[in-house]
Amino acid sequence: MTKKFASSLNLKSGHVDLSHGGGGRAMAQLIDELFIKHFDNDLLRQHNDQALFDVPAGRLVISTDGHVISPLFFPGGDIGSLAVHGTVNDVAMSGAKPLYLAAGFILEEGLPLADLERIVISMAAAAKAAGAPIVTGDTKVVERGKGDGVFITTTGVGIVPEGVNISGDRAKPGQAILVSGSIGDHGVAIMAGRENLQFETSIVSDSAALHGLVAEMVAAAPAAIRCLRDPTRGGLATALNELAKQSGVGMLIDEACVPMKSEVKAACEILGLDPLYVANEGKLVCICDAAAADTLLAAMQQHPLGREAAIIGEVIADSHGFVQMRTAFGGSRIVDWPVGEQLPRIC
Repeated sequence: MTKKFASSLNLKSGHVDLSHGGGGRAMAQLIDELFIKHFDNDLLRQHNDQALFDVPAGRLVISTDGHVISPLFFPGGDIGSLAVHGTVNDVAMSGAKPLYLAAGFILEEGLPLADLERIVISMAAAAKAAGAPIVTGDTKVVERGKGDGVFITTTGVGIVPEGVNISGDRAKPGQAILVSGSIGDHGVAIMAGRENLQFETSIVSDSAALHGLVAEMVAAAPAAIRCLRDPTRGGLATALNELAKQSGVGMLIDEACVPMKSEVKAACEILGLDPLYVANEGKLVCICDAAAADTLLAAMQQHPLGREAAIIGEVIADSHGFVQMRTAFGGSRIVDWPVGEQLPRIC
């Protein structure tokens, strides 16, 4: 039975203070009345420092991701839902079904408890929707001015079913490159919120858990999918360069085939950004056997998160591992690795 404290947390007007990370009564109260209240599940309710669970048949996948986004709340999401989606997607890019999540919170002294509860509620809803409950975690508090509100690290585990072998080193010349939808939505939404920019049409983050889409793709063509990657920091350009390097191949994409919302394109022109390098949090890149490309495309377009999916190019032989793009004007250019960080604190 959970121990009851003399007075409840003031979630309406209270703030995080250093005692909430001190390991005493205040910390136990924060855990019970906020985290366990909203993340509630059988494993978390055991109050252990770890979660013990049975593992289904298959290969175990684990991934961890830190989230330091600014602002904490943005059009289409917040740091809580993002922390779930980011790790669920990293696990799913192996073809795995996510099972469980662990979460670590670095809280800044002075953070309104109302904001923290809003983040935790959002995180709990995202985890429930993904079918990956948060079963263990940790909380630390740092002094005012040293944490920027809250940082969240999530670790996820999942299971890859037999017969599925998806990895970044499996691309070969002649294979097709697909993307699940429009690029740049997340990064532009963050910039608009951060700089208080106003556009005629609202630009919303694409943050979403992709494991359901991946499951549909695997069901449609399990042996034909060679690589999956979610193009987060550094966008589509970086994801393609990573895959080219891992597999020792080149990539050739067609600018006219890359899906992009007109408002995102216009915003990038105003902000001086190249949309190929702008982060996404609800899109994936797929490299598959050319013969299965149309089958996979059809399966993706049947899923709500893949309706704008498109075939955007092909893998080519290139010992230098260059990513090239045919431009809309009939020329070509190298799509190189980014230099520095175009948009810091984006995820």
